[in-house]
Amino acid sequence: MKKITATIRLHKLDEVKLALVSIGVIGLTVAEIRQFGGARGQETTYRGNTFTADFTPRLKLEIVTDDAQVWAVIQALSTSASTGEVGDGKIFISPVLQIVRIRTGEMNTEAI
Repeated sequence: MKKITATIRLHKLDEVKLALVSIGVIGLTVAEIRQFGGARGQETTYRGNTFTADFTPRLKLEIVTDDAQVWAVIQALSTSASTGEVGDGKIFISPVLQIVRIRTGEMNTEAI
């Protein structure tokens, strides 16, 4: 099993969710984050004031899936989250050693 963590632009969430559901992903965790990285130093205007944005708002997605579906998830994320511009995000893949569903005690793939 793998945990796939992705950072994406806020406005791409619906498109990403549809792409993931279409390949059979049944669970997704989403959190709003502020990211500091390659897009820093961009000038932004807010309420008539111009300032340099050090942190950019992004969404962090977490998906746990079995090994057989990992590349399909990566392809769905890459295609649906892309705008072709700097700052589209990143995808991280990590191993998951074990999962336990608290309510039932189900383990691993059955607990996803």
